[in-house]
Amino acid sequence: MLAPMRGAAATALTELEREIDAPGSGLDRLHLVPTPFVPEVRLYLAEDAIVWWARMEALAGHALPAPYWASAWAGGQALARHLLDHPELAAGRRVLDLAAGSGLVAIAAALAGAADVVANDIDPYAVAAITVNARANRVTVDVSGEDLLDSARVDADLVVAGDVFYSRPMAERMLPFLQRAVASGAEVLVGDPGRGHLPADGLRVLADYPVPTTEPSVDSSLRRVQVLRPA
Repeated sequence: MLAPMRGAAATALTELEREIDAPGSGLDRLHLVPTPFVPEVRLYLAEDAIVWWARMEALAGHALPAPYWASAWAGGQALARHLLDHPELAAGRRVLDLAAGSGLVAIAAALAGAADVVANDIDPYAVAAITVNARANRVTVDVSGEDLLDSARVDADLVVAGDVFYSRPMAERMLPFLQRAVASGAEVLVGDPGRGHLPADGLRVLADYPVPTTEPSVDSSLRRVQVLRPA
């Protein structure tokens, strides 16, 4: 059962629900669509996340977090595809999806039969997006808006992290958390499209996918994405 939202996440949920219900179409609207490469999962995505972001900031009158949740990111697409193609990885297990964004990987884990799924993201709008996306896919996903990366305890059987090594500061915080997860007995799966901040050693490649991406500002509509497991 989902816990009731409070504060910024509750406000963001109200705004997203209003956006979803608003009439009209265009680049600055959210649409429920099958996810490229993972059509089993439908997500509320923006046709152009930058245009949507600009309109929402104009309405709010102040800066808003970048809407990473409003696009399908290649690392998450590959991880979601891998879980749905190999449901034994998630079935019956407690799954934690880090920096979950839209909730794509968390929803895929739930569809694969996970016993319990927690999607974690510190952006209140991502928390709201995960909520509406889980609802649209008729799965139960608990959502956490806390910053978990300094946590000593990792309470999960499977930790999934899609496209989380997009900057050096993020990598420097993410890697120790994933190492603690492995030390605690959890299995860890990473989806990475080669953004340059993932260490080359200590990881075993499980799969390599050509992923059609909707993420903004990319040169190609396809990205090579590896699904990796710490050795």
